[in-house]
Parts: sequence; C-alpha cells; structure tokens
Amino acid sequence: MISAGDFRNGITIELDNNVYQIIEFQHVKPGKGAAFVRTKLKNIKNGGVVEKTFRPTEKCPQARIDRKDMQYSYKDGDLYVFMDMETYEQVSLDEATVGDAMKFVKENEICKICSHNGSVFSVEPPLFVELVITDTEPGFKGDTATGASKPATVETGATVQVPLFVDQGETIKIDTRTGEYLSRV
Repeated sequence: MISAGDFRNGITIELDNNVYQIIEFQHVKPGKGAAFVRTKLKNIKNGGVVEKTFRPTEKCPQARIDRKDMQYSYKDGDLYVFMDMETYEQVSLDEATVGDAMKFVKENEICKICSHNGSVFSVEPPLFVELVITDTEPGFKGDTATGASKPATVETGATVQVPLFVDQGETIKIDTRTGEYLSRV
C-alpha cells in the first residue's frame, strides 16, 4: 500500500479495479481546509487519462507491472508472435493489444512485453531502431535552406519524414517513441 502523500510520477496503483500510472501529481495546501493531492492518472490498459484528488492519508495498493524481454518472431495474420529467450515459450498477441508499437520493429528484435497479473496489456518496442529505406523520392540540390524533408518508406512498411539528402537503400536510425528520423547509419 502506498499513501497519497508518497505519490511520485511513474508509480502504478490499483484503483477501482483498474491499473493507473501517475503522470502528474501536486500537493495542495489551501489557506482554509485540509491539504489534498491532485493527480492525473493514465489507465494503463486503455490509455485513458483521468484526474482525481486524494487526501494525503488515503492509501492505494501499488500495482506490480512485469516487463519481460521477448523476441518478436513473426506476424501470423493479425497475431504477433513473441518468444521468451530463456524458456523458448511463444506468446501470440493480437493487433489490439500491440497497437501502433510494432510499426518500426523487424523480426528478431527484442521488445518488452508489459503485463499485470499475467495479462499482457502492451508492447514496448526498442527505443531506437535501424531500418533500410525501401522507397523515397530523390532530393533536389539547393532546396535545403528551410530544412525541408520528404516522406520515405522503410523496410517495415512505415513512413518516416527524412531530410532531402537521404536516398533509397540507406540505413537510418529512428526514435520509435516519436517516429522521427535521427541519423544515417
């Protein structure tokens, strides 16, 4: 159990049969009346954000989130298959669970599978990936004064905005959290 007075960003709590992560918290001591803790909570399973206030002495059970490294093996229809590298056990997850996380991930990449009480609710891809550009238009010389960019399709099928000097066949580094081009490799 964790009291509301000990809340910090990133802590996960169980509340109303849901698991929430604390995004933001603020201890408030008004001039009149009792102190309270104002929080913004993100529902881990569906992504919704709610605001809730607590008395500093209120207690909530702290949720245990398990993050396990697993290798992405292949996609079978609308199922993504992951393998535990220690036990070689395979786990199949549907597109609703995986969401948009896999658009920059190639086969055999290591991802983190997040679960609560044995039920998987999300996949965290590696922070940075290196992918080959399969299709892009050629850049034009002299058109770089504004830091212009062009769309490029990478080997996983995702589209990324890249600078004009990047050509087809080159390997680039991408930040999977934002989908931004970082550099050539």
